[in-house]
Amino acid sequence: MIDINLIRTDKEKVKENIRKKFQDAKLPLVDEVEELDKKFRALKQEGDNLRASRNTLSTQIGGLMREKKLEEAEKVKEQVRKNNDRIAEIEKEEEILTEKIRKIMLVIPNIIDESVPIGKDDSENVEIEKFGEPKVADFEIPYHADILDTICGLDKDSAGRTSGNGFYYLMGDAARLHTAMISYGRDYMIDQGFIYVIPPFMIRSDVVNGVMSFAEMEAMMYKIEGEDLFLIGTSEHSMIGRFKDQIIKENELPITLTSYSPCFRKEVGAHGIEERGIYRIHQFEKEEMIVLCKPEESMDWYNKMWKYTVDIFRNLDIPVRTLECCSGDLADLKVKSCDVEAWSPRQQKYFEVGSCSNLTDAQARRLSIRAKGEKGTYYLHTLNNTVLASPRALIALLENNIQKDGTILIPKVLQPYMGGKEKIVPIKK
Repeated sequence: MIDINLIRTDKEKVKENIRKKFQDAKLPLVDEVEELDKKFRALKQEGDNLRASRNTLSTQIGGLMREKKLEEAEKVKEQVRKNNDRIAEIEKEEEILTEKIRKIMLVIPNIIDESVPIGKDDSENVEIEKFGEPKVADFEIPYHADILDTICGLDKDSAGRTSGNGFYYLMGDAARLHTAMISYGRDYMIDQGFIYVIPPFMIRSDVVNGVMSFAEMEAMMYKIEGEDLFLIGTSEHSMIGRFKDQIIKENELPITLTSYSPCFRKEVGAHGIEERGIYRIHQFEKEEMIVLCKPEESMDWYNKMWKYTVDIFRNLDIPVRTLECCSGDLADLKVKSCDVEAWSPRQQKYFEVGSCSNLTDAQARRLSIRAKGEKGTYYLHTLNNTVLASPRALIALLENNIQKDGTILIPKVLQPYMGGKEKIVPIKK
């Protein structure tokens, strides 16, 4: 949510930002909120004047009563009553206008960073840099579900019976490898000075509205029937929500956290949810990183954070690249975002395995998360980034580490989590 002062002082900048995001249907909202804000401020001024007048009149009443001028005092009391009635009306009108303004402000997108490329959708995202040499095998790389089948590591049929499409059982060494990757990601971030957290996996609607746009919520979140609770789509949601309505001492910043959680997503409109693999699913596990910091430090943290993910994947012997998300691909709260994509030797192309985002003060304004320092109180900046999410990371590892004979080499950094095992040998051909 942007600062309403920006609409008051430079509404054309807000409109131009909407155009850059190809959301022209939202342009009238800027004028609408401007008019509502003018009404609100006029009412506030009237209310302040009436309160000041009431104080003056109350003093007069005291004087008139002491002078025994009861009739005049009664007339002044009547005016005070009228003032009070009007003040009550104004407060009700202010409450209605405040809610209307907030609903519109929640829909107006955050101002994107000047460095963001302009484009309509993810097809116009821009490659930044490649890390590691993309592998070209001298044999045909099997589909990841087939690789998992050779080590008896995947059962989607049973999951279909228990839960439906988009769910799965991971078993044996596949499940162990999945856990090893998450654990390695956790320990890597702890080594970078991040505090490890396991958060709640369900959050209330006021937190949901604070951390994401309504459109994102509709496409992603599962609602718990009969309760004001939603299953989280990523631990960022409950991690940022933890600081709702808090004022943080400036000397405690930056707050750097890494969190584990299962993640639940509806994947509304997603293609391939019924495919036989585990690329697009309703439930997965993820290690996340969260930073809350001073505004002037957020871009530095943004660049540190995506580099952590690149390092982790390179340590897993997986080539990756970074993509700058264009304006049309940015969620409304994001100012700048990049995706980390892993190389698929089977498809000979990259696919998304993580995303790093700077939301500046958008979430902080929605959730009233502030910092207090020598110069006063201000909204801090929030950032989030995927450390490692599996099964997508597992798919990348399998494809990049499978050998011609079907064995799967285990990267050195994961071997301690696998009991020292250096490779996984197929159980069946």
